[in-house]
Amino acid sequence: MCRRSRFVHRVAVLGGIALAVFGTPALPVHAAAPSRNGKYSLVRYAVDKTGSSVAAGQAEPTFSADYVFVTSCSPGECVATATDGPTPKNPTLPQPSHYTWDRTRWVEHFDFQWDCYMGEGVPKVWSPARSWAFYTPQSDGSLRGTWHTDISSGPCRGSVEMPVAAFAARAG
Repeated sequence: MCRRSRFVHRVAVLGGIALAVFGTPALPVHAAAPSRNGKYSLVRYAVDKTGSSVAAGQAEPTFSADYVFVTSCSPGECVATATDGPTPKNPTLPQPSHYTWDRTRWVEHFDFQWDCYMGEGVPKVWSPARSWAFYTPQSDGSLRGTWHTDISSGPCRGSVEMPVAAFAARAG
C-alpha cells in the first residue's frame, strides 16, 4: 500500500472510531462540535447587565439553574437541547432551549414577550422581544458568553445584555 493510501486508510479508521465513540462524524479540529451532553449549571450575571432599556438599570441578582443537555448531530449541524431544568417564570420563553453549534460556539435565538417590571404591586407590561445567547467553550471546560435581548416596544423598549456562563454540574 502506498504512503497516501495508508494515510487515507488511517483517517477512515480514525473517523470510524470517532463515529462509534462520539456518535458524530469526525470533522476537522477547528470545526468539531464539543459535546454538550450532561448536566450544566447555567449562570446569568444579571447584576452586570447593561443596555439602553430601563430594565438594564433595574436591580437584579445573578441567578443560576441546572439543566441536562443532550446533543444530537446530523450532517452539518449539531444541536444541544436542554431536556431537564426549572420552568421559567416567564411562560412565553420557549421550552426547551435549543443551542446550535456554529463552529465556534453554541447559539440560541428566540422570540418571546418581555415582562417589564413596573414596580412593587404594579402589573408588568408585556412587550415583544427577541433574544440571542451564545456560549463559547473555554480551555477550563466552562462555556462563557452573552445573552442579548432587544425589546421592541413599551416602557422597557431598548436592549438588555448580560454575561452568561455554563459549568459542568457536579454529580450528586
